[in-house]
Amino acid sequence: MQPRLLAGAALLATLSALPTRAPAQSTAAVSAGAPAETKWVVDMIHSQVGFGVRHLVGQVRGTFDRWYAVINTKEGDWKLGTATVSVETASLNTGNRFRDADLRSDRFFAADRYPRMTFKGTGFAVSDSTLDLNGILTIRGKSKPLTLHGRYRGTAKDADGRERIGFEATGTVDRRDFDINWNESMGGKDLIGNDVEITIGIEAVRVN
Repeated sequence: MQPRLLAGAALLATLSALPTRAPAQSTAAVSAGAPAETKWVVDMIHSQVGFGVRHLVGQVRGTFDRWYAVINTKEGDWKLGTATVSVETASLNTGNRFRDADLRSDRFFAADRYPRMTFKGTGFAVSDSTLDLNGILTIRGKSKPLTLHGRYRGTAKDADGRERIGFEATGTVDRRDFDINWNESMGGKDLIGNDVEITIGIEAVRVN
């Protein structure tokens, strides 16, 4: 297993206490036909978390370099699945170190005071290849519901025989809902847009 996957697997012990995880099934329940829980850990090399926001008349896009995700699903029933994502805000990367330092400051993510933002999924809805992921997004201590819409890419076995799952999804939030309010006017137009597009692309490996 790759080092990052080992680190992700170790994270399971920590994330297992989060409220988004369903309680463990008893032996009796499983034998009675209840779907068993399946865990998947994100493959960091083949996954991304990104964002985009308007800058005057252009668009600035960036990614986060340090983050983890664990997916819990019920065998054969995606609607009972959840995904938990934890992102280190200081790891944002827009390709410009001066802009990145500004985004980490109190004007935006306040990374020193709020080192993580999280998405705690409350359920998947999958129809053929279409996917909706519902959950609660928390940034700067503020939590808001968010639905990500995207595409479920199915499952496949890799060269080592491990089962992998893939999906990608996008959603939009108003940054002001998370107390990210700083702006200035140029020529009568706000310099920075308020709507922020969040995109995730996940390829995860089954660990049980």
